[in-house]
Amino acid sequence: MKATLAPFSFTSLPYRTNSSFRSPSLLLKSPSSASLTTAARGSVALKATTSTEALREGIAEFYNETSGLWEEIWGDHMHHGFYDPDSSIQLSDSGHREAQIRMIEESLHFAGVTERVKRLVDVGCGIGGSSRYLASKFGAECIGITLSPVQAKRANDLAAAQSLSKRVSFQVADALEQPFEDGKFDLVWSMESGEHMPDKAKFVKELVRVAAPGGRIIIVTWCHRNLSQGEETLQPWEQNLLDRICKTFYLPAWCSTDDYVNLLQSHSLQDIKCADWSENVAPFWPAVIRTALTWNGLWSLLLSGMKSIKGALTMPLMIKGYKKGVIKFGIITCQKPL
Repeated sequence: MKATLAPFSFTSLPYRTNSSFRSPSLLLKSPSSASLTTAARGSVALKATTSTEALREGIAEFYNETSGLWEEIWGDHMHHGFYDPDSSIQLSDSGHREAQIRMIEESLHFAGVTERVKRLVDVGCGIGGSSRYLASKFGAECIGITLSPVQAKRANDLAAAQSLSKRVSFQVADALEQPFEDGKFDLVWSMESGEHMPDKAKFVKELVRVAAPGGRIIIVTWCHRNLSQGEETLQPWEQNLLDRICKTFYLPAWCSTDDYVNLLQSHSLQDIKCADWSENVAPFWPAVIRTALTWNGLWSLLLSGMKSIKGALTMPLMIKGYKKGVIKFGIITCQKPL
């Protein structure tokens, strides 16, 4: 099936206006500072800093090792594809890569990006597939940031090969401490990087800070399901499933689309919308597994290292999470007031 840009009905998920976060993934409880000695407070802060640094290093090492394998098999877009519900795409089809392009276009459409973008940032850029596509589409300047030096170098090499180096560049930087001045970008783009952020509130705050007045923010990310009324946490089996995925893919605690909406509301942003696209990405992980089980895929896995092998073995857990309704593929967008 050729994944063309077919019309799609976008329906925003209902969200709570209550600004308190009931999801445990956004609240890291620690002993009250009033009950701690100065030395103890320093110890808690040191442990938190060490944990964040270890996560940052783990993410960088994971993508340093696995990005080459992904590019070899799937190309330069390191994200899900967007498919029509119940679509069937055979392994031999080029439809999967077209679906990844469609994901970009559907995200722009949902966010209401209709005017020409002059300057954009790709937060968690991978090897720059989205950046180069968007820069070419809009004739825009684009800066991509990643924790992986290997990704940044490869992204810059690909930009040079496509004669885009004057408008597109990539650098190693932390999404929670972006090296940009306030209000710099017309479009702030985060395609499947939010799940790596240990502090979702700080992540959103940085996205808002670097967005220009009137600019759009697009967050496409893995989430856990929204909690039902009266629920305080996920069920133990659900949390256990997510914890197993976290260990492989270097993810901190997950959050829900409701959590993101509440965070954006706290910044008084406009036109906040969200949707669950889980059905539209359903064919993706089975296709990745089928690719990994080819002779070329298996050989490439063995050559790429243990992190890639562990990633492949964890893919069935992602499929289980989607089928059980624990994992949701969410898009959350908004506009910064003028």
